[in-house]
Amino acid sequence: MSETAGRRDGAPALPEAEVRVRGAPSLVWLIPLLALAIGAWLALKTLSEQGPTITVRFPSAAGLQAGKTKVKFKDVEVGQVTAIDVSQDLDSVIVTAELKHGSAHLLNAETRFWVERPRVSASRVSGLETLLSGAFIALDPGSSGATRRDFVGLDEPPLFTTDAPGTRFVLRAATLGSLNIGSPVYYRQIQVGQVVGFALEDDASAVRIELFIPTPHDALISAETRFWNASGVDISLSGAGISLDTQSLISVLLGGVAFDTPDTIAGSGARAQPLDVFPLYPNREAAHAKTYAAKSHYLLLFEGSVRGLSIGAPVMLRGIEIGQVLDIQLQFDPEAETFRIPVLIEIEPERIALREAEHVPDHAHMLERLVALGLRAQLKLASLITGQLYVELDIDPETPSTGLGRYGDYVVIPSRPTPLEALTGKLERILSRLEQVPFERIGADLGQTLGRVREVVDSGVLSQFGEDLEDTLASLRGLAEQLDGEVAPALRGTLEEARATFAHAGAMLDPEAATTREFRTMLRETAEAARAVRDLADYLERHPEALIQGKGGLR
Repeated sequence: MSETAGRRDGAPALPEAEVRVRGAPSLVWLIPLLALAIGAWLALKTLSEQGPTITVRFPSAAGLQAGKTKVKFKDVEVGQVTAIDVSQDLDSVIVTAELKHGSAHLLNAETRFWVERPRVSASRVSGLETLLSGAFIALDPGSSGATRRDFVGLDEPPLFTTDAPGTRFVLRAATLGSLNIGSPVYYRQIQVGQVVGFALEDDASAVRIELFIPTPHDALISAETRFWNASGVDISLSGAGISLDTQSLISVLLGGVAFDTPDTIAGSGARAQPLDVFPLYPNREAAHAKTYAAKSHYLLLFEGSVRGLSIGAPVMLRGIEIGQVLDIQLQFDPEAETFRIPVLIEIEPERIALREAEHVPDHAHMLERLVALGLRAQLKLASLITGQLYVELDIDPETPSTGLGRYGDYVVIPSRPTPLEALTGKLERILSRLEQVPFERIGADLGQTLGRVREVVDSGVLSQFGEDLEDTLASLRGLAEQLDGEVAPALRGTLEEARATFAHAGAMLDPEAATTREFRTMLRETAEAARAVRDLADYLERHPEALIQGKGGLR
């Protein structure tokens, strides 16, 4: 019917479609597959080349721009800032940065970030190169720690990076003083390090100061090294005079630390280890002062003025310092109604060496013996210029023997007044004795005596006595003239005769004179006769029968 209708319309007949089954897919399908593969490859490549994304918290975003600010390590670009947002607490900004592939090993718990920009301070100048290139974020990888992606940036760039060769040490001080980050560390007035940080101890009892000493100067630090504060100008006024100590102009302005290793007999010379803790002494003198472990506290009681004595004043024994003054108080005794000044001193007994001691010395017993021998404490003037006093311990054998006393919990060493107080006491005793002299009665008696003398003078007795004395002197003068005229010639003759007699006697006593030779011969013969008599007496004592029988009867 359809064919009839088609022909009826006069239109040609349409060809019939032939369906064929092909054996392989068309090449057209390769185009989307290829596009899909390229996209996957690009995605994988992008993911594989993409580095870690980090966030760094800074106080402000001054100088930072998203998409422009670089992240650098040793001036090599390792990333770029991608976003900058304000934190939710509005106290800081959060900078998001994308690092390059292979930078993950730079990120750990000790990694530090800071903004490198121009900085000029009293201790350092840095970041001047960013005046042209612009600010960038610097990175300092830590040496260890767990992997991290969120960090808190530093307000200031560190003085030394983690890979800088050197050693960090810690100082412990009561106060920070004028030290600050960047303060120099000196050895023999040459800068060999810097202060890199400080913080309070956990219990706020002291300040921890961190130093960094680069290689090779870190080898100078040993277990016996002493550190002291070299800030400013150290001027000390003591009994020895005025001392001035300073390191350099920089230390005067910025503060600083100096160190040295004193030579000691017991020093091991072992090198200090990283982060070893050392005490920070206030000055060079305190650092080099020899320290002793044993310390004993004693009390001194003074009744006179202690003006010029201060805390820290030395305690001397025969000119050698063995301790110091710790405390001075003024106390009133209501019972005696007098003032007393207790002075607490600290003595280091190890400063007193015992000669050929076989055992550990008992310092308490030794002090008790010294006090019994006359050990006393006395205030003495250290300097006429400053008027400062010090405590002198010395043995006075003439002091009455006494023992150690006690005042509260302390052992009391007896004291004696100062030389000025002793002189004042003597003067007071002299004055008190002078007050007991009856000057009024003596004056009255003297007045009476002078009155009687005046009466004698007025009576003319002295005038008559003068005339009699003049007559007596005239008589003596005449007698002398008579003796000179009559007696003197006879006396001269007598002297001449005596001289002749002595000359004759001298001639007789001459060793070469005949009389002298005869006298010696007589003495020799007399000695021989005495010897013969002695021999005869000895013989008769042994042989008394010889008196009867004779010498021949003994045969």
